[in-house]
Amino acid sequence: MHSGLLHSLDFAAEGRQDGFLSIPYSIDRSPYFQIKIPIVRLKNGDGPRLLLMAGNHGDEYEGCMALALLTRRLRPETIRGELTILPFTNAPAVFAARRRSPLDDGNLNRAFPGNPNGSPTERLAAFLERDLFPRHDVMLDLHSGGTSMAHLATSLIERQGPAEYFARTLELMRALGMPYGFIAENGSDAPTSLAAAARAGIVGLSGEFGGGATVTPASMEGAMSAIDNLLIAVGVLDGPVLLEEKRHSETSLLVLNSHEQAIYADRPGWYQPARDIGDEVEAGDIAGWYHDFNRLDAPEQVLRFGRAGIVLSQRLHAMCQTGDCLVQVAVPHV
Repeated sequence: MHSGLLHSLDFAAEGRQDGFLSIPYSIDRSPYFQIKIPIVRLKNGDGPRLLLMAGNHGDEYEGCMALALLTRRLRPETIRGELTILPFTNAPAVFAARRRSPLDDGNLNRAFPGNPNGSPTERLAAFLERDLFPRHDVMLDLHSGGTSMAHLATSLIERQGPAEYFARTLELMRALGMPYGFIAENGSDAPTSLAAAARAGIVGLSGEFGGGATVTPASMEGAMSAIDNLLIAVGVLDGPVLLEEKRHSETSLLVLNSHEQAIYADRPGWYQPARDIGDEVEAGDIAGWYHDFNRLDAPEQVLRFGRAGIVLSQRLHAMCQTGDCLVQVAVPHV
C-alpha cells in the first residue's frame, strides 16, 4: 500500500498500547520507507475519551516534552476511560526542528481536512479528522510561538459550532487554568486542528505555552499544569500527575479577530521592539522601530499600535522580510 495511513491499534482493547501511525512514503534512501509517528493508548473501562497531541508544529517543544513525560507517568489502572497521546504529531517536522514537514513542506495546522491519498501531511490530517478525532470527546493540541515568535502563555479556542458546543468548549478552556485565554474567529472551514475537531463533533482546545523553539521552567510548568487540569476536569484523573499539586488561575479572555490587531513588515528590515508580551498598550503607543541597515542616512521608522489591548505575540528575530508579522495585540473579550 502506497497511500493512506496504517496502524495496529485496537481502540476497544483495555490496557495500554504503544505503537505507531505509519505513513508509506518512498524516499531516495529507502523506497519502502514509512514515516513513524509514536502513539500511546490507555483504556480502563468506560468513561471520558481524551486525545492529547503536541508537535503539530515541529519547533514547539513544551507539549512534546510534557506529553512524553506523561506517557511514562501513567498506567491504565490509574485512569478512567480512554486516553490517547500523540507527543510528536508531525514527527518529521519535530525531528527536523522545523515548523513544517521536511518531506513535503506541509504545515499540519493548515492541512485539515487533508486528503487520504495526498502528501504525508495531508494523509495525516485526513486520518486525524476522519478517524482519530471522532473516537474521542475532547482534544487538546499544545502549541507555542515556534522558532521566530515569543507568545504570551494562553489557552486558545475557536468560535465553532452551536451555542451549547461553544459553551462547553469555553468551560473546558477555563478549566485549563491559564491566566489568559483567547478566542480565534477562523470559521468552520478553517484548516486548523480546532476547526477539524469541531467538524468531527468533539471539543477542540489548544494553547500557546512559550516561544523561540526553546523551553523555560515557567513554560514547562504552564504546559504541565494545563494538562493536569484538563485530565482532572474531564474525569480521567482525580489529581495532578505532572506537577506535585494542582495549580489554577482565573482566565481573562482575549479576542484575536482581525489582522488590524497586528503590525506586519512591508519591506525588508530589522525590527526593534519597544514593548514586551503581556504589556497593556493603547492605540497610538510606540510598538517599536524598523531599521534599514542598508541606509545609514535613513531614520528608523516608528511603528505604532493600531489597537489598544495586550501584546499577545512578538517576533524574536530582528531581521525581517516583507510580510513577516512583527507583533500582535489581543483585545479583551466582551
